[in-house]
Amino acid sequence: MTENAAIKILIVDDHAVVREGLKQIINNAQDMAVIGEAENGLEAIRLSRQLDYQIMLLEIALPDRNGIDILKQIKKESPHVSVIMFSAHREDQYAVRALKSGASGYLGKQCSATQIITAIKQVASGLKYISPALAQEMANNLNQEYEGELHKTLSDREFQTLTMIASGKSVSDIAKELSLSVKTISEYRARLLLKMKLRHNAELTHYAIKNELVE
Repeated sequence: MTENAAIKILIVDDHAVVREGLKQIINNAQDMAVIGEAENGLEAIRLSRQLDYQIMLLEIALPDRNGIDILKQIKKESPHVSVIMFSAHREDQYAVRALKSGASGYLGKQCSATQIITAIKQVASGLKYISPALAQEMANNLNQEYEGELHKTLSDREFQTLTMIASGKSVSDIAKELSLSVKTISEYRARLLLKMKLRHNAELTHYAIKNELVE
């Protein structure tokens, strides 16, 4: 496929081998092509402003910024662009949050090449994409309480703070990475501990590991 392909795609992932694999799968498909790739959030935003494309495949866990933050900025600057989140994180823990933040689809990195192509075609047609397994789980949980899954009550920033603390980062580290004040991050931490009925970082970390919120 060439840049004249009907569906033009921008890939954002910090692992070169993942980008190469995705390019091979997409460029071998009909009527679609990868026209750009980025390894971090800042590069993704820069290329998004320069390139004419329809779909972004975006990793959540980027080295410089959280993928959900990048998603929100992309949708604000280019609302016509469709974003498919692509991550090793558990689909049931992150997909709904990503979709609520503006994503058009979610793919786990364990997905097949066929699923990748199906997701791109479906999103390009204006529809949302989630896997059949997640759709079934969401249907099964309709009208049910998510008992024990208190993290689903958190805001995006609170959830981000939770995962970063559980990954071993200090409040000051998080503040620097997110370009926020230590006071602001401390407030997020206090709120999420209150919402989740946890007492300190050790309990928070145990919860995150138990619920597979961190790798």
